[in-house]
Amino acid sequence: VTGRISVYPKKGRYSITAVNMEEAGLGDAYLKFLQLKEKLQNEGLFEQKYKLPLPKMSENIGVITSSTGDALHDIVSTIEKRFPLAHIYLYPALVQGEDAPKSLIRALTKANEDRLVDVIIIGRGGGSVEDLSCFNDEELARAIFNSKIPTVSAVGHEADYTICDFVASLRAPTPTGAAVLVT
Repeated sequence: VTGRISVYPKKGRYSITAVNMEEAGLGDAYLKFLQLKEKLQNEGLFEQKYKLPLPKMSENIGVITSSTGDALHDIVSTIEKRFPLAHIYLYPALVQGEDAPKSLIRALTKANEDRLVDVIIIGRGGGSVEDLSCFNDEELARAIFNSKIPTVSAVGHEADYTICDFVASLRAPTPTGAAVLVT
């Protein structure tokens, strides 16, 4: 809140005449999210006609996530139960913090260069809005859009949405859900 403060001396009361109010923290981040979403949507990055179809049966599945997170465990165990013949290729990346978008882009680039996989799951388990914010990066969104391999965005929980969800070939509600979709 910005404005003018006045004091009522008799009772020692302060009052503020608000000139401008903005939601702190999440408000600015959410506004940036909406602006980027609108920009990329206007450029056509979310259009269905550009989304690569997922193979009916994925024998070679790429996973871009942290090598130490629960998301990887959930994805691997689900794939092994549903389709034990599948080969899983891990492309480890940071999934939180300032360096995460570049790390995710490197992993995605490597998967596209290797051409070993039929589909790529990219994501992480749940977390705060700040934890998931690296998946709202413009460069990462463009890298996913330009991927020659179909991508499944698996970020957070069902209620969480990121820019990656809109640009990927398909959005999964959870990392486990992504493993189900590709098998």
